[in-house]
Amino acid sequence: MPRAVYVLALGIFAMVTSEFVVAGLMPQMADGLDATIPQIGYLITAFAVAMAAGGPFLTVALMKLPVRTVLMVLFAIFLTGNVLAATANGYATMMAARIISGVASQAFFGVGISMCARITRPEVRGRAIAVAMNGLMLGTLLGLPLSTLVGERFGWRAAFWAITLITVIAALATLLGVPRVERAEGDNGLRAELGVFRKPRLWLVLSTSTLIIGATFSAFSYLNPILTDVTGFSAGTVPFLLIAYGAATVVGNTVVGRLADRHTVPVLAAGLALNTVFLAGFALLAGLPVPAVVCMMGVGLVGVTMNPAMVTRVQRTGNAGPLVNTVHSSFITLGVIIGSSMGAVFIDNWGLRAPLWLGAVMALVGLATVVPDLARRSTPVTGPADARAAEREQPQRV
Repeated sequence: MPRAVYVLALGIFAMVTSEFVVAGLMPQMADGLDATIPQIGYLITAFAVAMAAGGPFLTVALMKLPVRTVLMVLFAIFLTGNVLAATANGYATMMAARIISGVASQAFFGVGISMCARITRPEVRGRAIAVAMNGLMLGTLLGLPLSTLVGERFGWRAAFWAITLITVIAALATLLGVPRVERAEGDNGLRAELGVFRKPRLWLVLSTSTLIIGATFSAFSYLNPILTDVTGFSAGTVPFLLIAYGAATVVGNTVVGRLADRHTVPVLAAGLALNTVFLAGFALLAGLPVPAVVCMMGVGLVGVTMNPAMVTRVQRTGNAGPLVNTVHSSFITLGVIIGSSMGAVFIDNWGLRAPLWLGAVMALVGLATVVPDLARRSTPVTGPADARAAEREQPQRV
């Protein structure tokens, strides 16, 4: 595995930690910014909206630059947003900071994942993506609980300053550890990148990713208040529960990364089915500490951990270029938008268990979008056209 893949994982870790920090510090930020819990939840939504809407445009604007230069520009933009968040003196300033950081984060994901595909052999591409995505999982395992602890002990602003330091370290590591590649765009240019979006099946594949992440974030965005107000854990216990959740995501990501190249669609189907069960169980049993923690850990195992399989499926349907990967990330963050914003609406109307039910429904709908691919896999190959379609579904080999 090229060293650059691990360096890219560090950059993703920094950005994911900043994205998730709000979820771990909702009560403190609500007090500090004179806002309500649902309003703080909308900061998560704002970050996600900025990612989904702004990331692809920023990627297109930078595509003619060398990849390493693109990554450094994105670090600079992200760092600006993060410093603004640490110094925010009101809710509006914090909202602007989250938007700036979100746009840069999305573009970084797309360019970084495309870079992984360009520097690794096709038969280990799924594993390389899993390694890079471990930055996301470790952001949940270490970044979120550590930033939560820092925020609880030294104030929520200190958490954003700590993320700023991690970002600077990641930028320096990228400058030293990522090889120079002349252009961020694919070999055939922007027109070829845009052409793949004419495939109807690509849009169905992208929607699956939206539903997977939306189902997970409808629960994850509100774990802190659910675990304290419904399950009854103390505020000091929540960071350790989030560490356990993060550990589950690392394990799940590793397993999915190993299976993503050869068993992409079955892995996604199994993950969605299990997530439906875990989210519904969490909603039913949230008042009981042990079953609630078991269901929470289950969501960690089969939620965002589907990323390697999701990316592999999208790249086989479209291509591995930076624009396709960035647009895919936009659909992923669209799931964050739906899960966090609709979760806030559901809480206002039906209480803290409601976003868990929302997640269960989304996971079930996501499973339905995978059924056509499962049926295609079970259909015998009867002619040349079918043979070509089946060949596209198989992992690429050198």
